[in-house]
Amino acid sequence: MTDQLSHYLNTIGKFSSLTAEAEHALALKVQAGDTKAFNTLMQSYLKLVVKVATGFRGYGLPLEELIQEGNIGLMQAIRRFEPARGLRLSTYAMFWIRASMQEYILNNWSMIKIGTSGIQKKLFFNLRRLKAEILGENVTHLTPADVLKIAEALNVSSADVVLMDQRLRHGDESLNTPVGTDGDTTNEWQDFVADVRPNPEMLAIAKNNARFRHNRLSKALAILNDRERQIFVARHLTENEETPTLETLSSSYGVSRERVRQLEARAYQKVSAHLKLHATH
Repeated sequence: MTDQLSHYLNTIGKFSSLTAEAEHALALKVQAGDTKAFNTLMQSYLKLVVKVATGFRGYGLPLEELIQEGNIGLMQAIRRFEPARGLRLSTYAMFWIRASMQEYILNNWSMIKIGTSGIQKKLFFNLRRLKAEILGENVTHLTPADVLKIAEALNVSSADVVLMDQRLRHGDESLNTPVGTDGDTTNEWQDFVADVRPNPEMLAIAKNNARFRHNRLSKALAILNDRERQIFVARHLTENEETPTLETLSSSYGVSRERVRQLEARAYQKVSAHLKLHATH
């Protein structure tokens, strides 16, 4: 532990926790734009960020960086927190803190970005733990039966398990790594890597298509009310480790799971109908 981190931990250890009543009052002031109340809420939950960060130390990234990213997530949570819903800030903030740290880990654990989908992120954060729980700490290579067992446990395909396992076990290798000789010339990995980059025309087409899809989706989301839009985005457009469950959202919005399901279904129908109606516009 660095002196700077040790000093930081000692400093935040002096901040007191808040009662539910005090937290609620401060959150109302934050909604009214009170910066001092915002800072007080931040200070009271900095220790929670450190606790979450220590759970991600196994990915080889500096604890200081994880804490910094978690603090960003905490700030987002405080800004979005709605005290009228009756939840404690800690319950709401945990999602934002973890999501911020996980995104940082995925972008920095490897020179090549690991997760581009919810499935890949789920595998990245659960595969090693599940291997240890099911097969033991010393297992490195998975048998076909092991792969199937893990795939069923995580509800993903066997192919996804195999690819992520290989990625985690081998890590990054330099393109300049020697892989043999050809006469007097030493070959490197990069000599055998095909250039699969799209040409400028393909990039332009892809960019235009992406912009078109984004605009269509934005217009479709605009027809939803605030609650429908938030639930639809959380359930269908979120790439965090796990999509929020109906139970989680029902707690956040103070309604039943069935009501959340109804709102999600109604929002999905509205978006689908709008996209079909304007498919060529």
